[in-house]
Amino acid sequence: MLLWGNGPEYKSSKTLNNIVGYLLHSYLLLPYFSWRATHHLHHKAAGSMERDENYVPYTRSTYNLPAEGKATPVDYTEAFEETPIYTLFRIFIMQAFGWWIYLTRNTMGSPSYPLGTNHFNPCSPLFKKEQRLSIILSNVGIGMMALVLYHAGGEFFLWYYLPPFLLVNHWIVMITYLHHSDPTLPHYRKGQWTFLRGVAATVDRPLLGWFGRFFFHNISHDHVAHHFFLRAPFYNGPEITERIKTVLKDDYNYDSTPSFYALYRSFTECQFVEEEGDIVFYKNREGKAAREVDKAAFTPSVME
Repeated sequence: MLLWGNGPEYKSSKTLNNIVGYLLHSYLLLPYFSWRATHHLHHKAAGSMERDENYVPYTRSTYNLPAEGKATPVDYTEAFEETPIYTLFRIFIMQAFGWWIYLTRNTMGSPSYPLGTNHFNPCSPLFKKEQRLSIILSNVGIGMMALVLYHAGGEFFLWYYLPPFLLVNHWIVMITYLHHSDPTLPHYRKGQWTFLRGVAATVDRPLLGWFGRFFFHNISHDHVAHHFFLRAPFYNGPEITERIKTVLKDDYNYDSTPSFYALYRSFTECQFVEEEGDIVFYKNREGKAAREVDKAAFTPSVME
């Protein structure tokens, strides 16, 4: 059940890729073609505040905070203060059910879509008209798997299916969240976003060491490479990463922070970004950013 993302990659056959992906995702009650469509859009617009499909930061107005110069420590406390145990509870909810919450409610998806947007409605604005039949096919696959589980009985579901199902959801959320949610990573609005800036605005992490590299098919260790070369087979990831390092140099993002601590850090420090600015960084519960844009590094023509 750990095969996901860039795992089933058969270079010579798109049809075989789709068959394997459809069967595996349906087995996990996930809409393969729906996710395939939006994940493709994510890769085309990674790091864009307006067009990215996943983990788009909330803004100051989301929490009804006063303007930056007017907000007081009390304002931030009222918006974000919570007990550590409640923080851990919210992390648990995100890890166990966040994947399905995103699929059904578009939580932290693109804010350009209306309320009610989801991955199961063939007429959703997420999809093109010519994709509707494949979205229906995804729903059929989930329905058939749900029917199998129904006939297998509640005991089988609770003891043999639900635990690994929740673990898969946990790893999917943890891996993808940590790739794109970090206090040091920029997000761009249309005035400064480019494809190259967007794909570079992700981070490689040695998630679970050799275990993660083997079972997760390099997706966390070589995620920057995955964004630069989407169609490259996972087994070429390590070599591509080494080549990318020589080109990006200081712009290559790598974080060796233990993964579960990094999860807690991002969850507590990546709260919102400002409404203004074409390059923005996450701010924490005190309204402070770990990094800021050096405006002196831009020429006047770029900043206009």
